[in-house]
Amino acid sequence: MAKRYFTPKLFGFLKDLAENNDREWFKANQDAYEKHIREPALEFINDFAKPLGGVSKHFVADSRTVGGSLFRIQRDTRFSKDKTPYKLNTGMQFRHVSGKDAHAPGFYLHLQPGECFMGIGLWRPESKLAYAIRHKIDEDQTSWKRASRGKKFAESFELGGDSLVRPPKGFDEDHPLIDDLKRKDFIASKRLRQSDITSDHFMEDFTAWCKAGGPFMKFLCGAVGVPY
Repeated sequence: MAKRYFTPKLFGFLKDLAENNDREWFKANQDAYEKHIREPALEFINDFAKPLGGVSKHFVADSRTVGGSLFRIQRDTRFSKDKTPYKLNTGMQFRHVSGKDAHAPGFYLHLQPGECFMGIGLWRPESKLAYAIRHKIDEDQTSWKRASRGKKFAESFELGGDSLVRPPKGFDEDHPLIDDLKRKDFIASKRLRQSDITSDHFMEDFTAWCKAGGPFMKFLCGAVGVPY
């Protein structure tokens, strides 16, 4: 059954926040944040649990208000020169059951005026896992190319993230997949329009895109030793 979770007011609030990124303004407008962003995001997360189980039973849609799939809007400014207190986006991560943080395999949704996208994969895995992925790519090049360049995948996603300047230890510059082996992030993303987010079939569309990324996620999960 079609259901609309997000409205243009979500983007209106985030646009206003970008122009008034201070605690006093946020406190005065907290009710709008709750109504147009936090509550619908938690409802989306809660309702996505069942469709996500159809994608893979090893990922979690956690609608807890603290420590769940919804990222806090407050920024961690302890080690940053930028002391503005709030993020200008709404982020949701549906991570692997074995993961404890944003570096785990997962599906990600980013809502921000003019910058909406979904992402899949592992962002900045620790060195041990990054090398496990690189060795899997090297050992099973055919499966990697199928997972990261297949027709369904390519229709929805584009590989991205940061890369090393030089080849990682143990791999030559002339390796046929050297660009993939240099990756620090093993992620892919799909740009979304605000109209995608505010449609009454966004849940169905998001689920379909997650399924399209299945082979990519399955490869990465296998590489780091967790089930898909």
